[in-house]
Parts: sequence; C-alpha cells; structure tokens
Amino acid sequence: MFSGRSVHTLDAKGRLSIPAIFRAHLVGEGEQAPTITHGEADCLTIYPHAAWDRFRSSLEALPWADPNSRSLRRYYFSGATQCPIDKQGRILIPPALREHAGLEREVVIAGMGSLIEIWDKVRFDANLQETRSNLDEISSLVANWERR
Repeated sequence: MFSGRSVHTLDAKGRLSIPAIFRAHLVGEGEQAPTITHGEADCLTIYPHAAWDRFRSSLEALPWADPNSRSLRRYYFSGATQCPIDKQGRILIPPALREHAGLEREVVIAGMGSLIEIWDKVRFDANLQETRSNLDEISSLVANWERR
C-alpha cells in the first residue's frame, strides 16, 4: 500500500530516485519491474507488476468494437514501459512520458494506494489546491456514490 508524498529532483538523463519505502513495495522478490504509463491527470502512474497485470487485463477485456475502449487502450498501452529500478534506487522515465507530465526538474512522488503517481511539483500543488477548494463538493459526491 502506497501512501504519503515526497519531492525529488529529476536528473538531466530523466532518472528519478524512488523513496526506499516505495521501492520495497514496487518490486517483490523475483517479481518483474514495475510499469510506468500515462496517468489519469497530468501525471504518470507507476504500477507494481501484479497491479499492472490486473489493469492490463481489464483494458484488454474492453470491447474492441467500441471506439472509446480503443482510445482508452491506446492512451495507456502506448505509454506503458517497464521501469527497472537501478542499484541507486532510480528509474529512467522515457522522454515522451516526461513531456506528457511536464516533468522537468522538481517532481512529487505520491502514494495512491495500490499505485504511485509522479507529478511536476507545480502541477501537483495546483491540483491539490483545486481539490482543497472543492473538498466539500467532492466529499459530498463520494458520500452519495458510497450509498449506491
């Protein structure tokens, strides 16, 4: 389970140091490398191998004949890349994914339960502020959704 957040610096080669507490959960003994892809917002998402397998299977189960299903598959699969963690605890984020999320230097690594999000710090702070501004409305929507 991933929770918390930390600010890190992306190096000139696009490598990002993953906090030790997150690394421990990303790659279990004998597991394959985690997968990184486009996030649902202006961010990237890192999935541990088992979580990626579940997500990939759910995408592949979508009906191919539906254009929205194909678009969703294209969005996630076209960005998906395995991201091995090197001996220094870093991952290499491909240029296209860095561009997608607007990652240049200062980034936030945020735990999101079963996955991790990577944000440009300015974008993360703006998103968090927007959420704070609408917290009552968002909480109400979630409460109504839970009653279903």
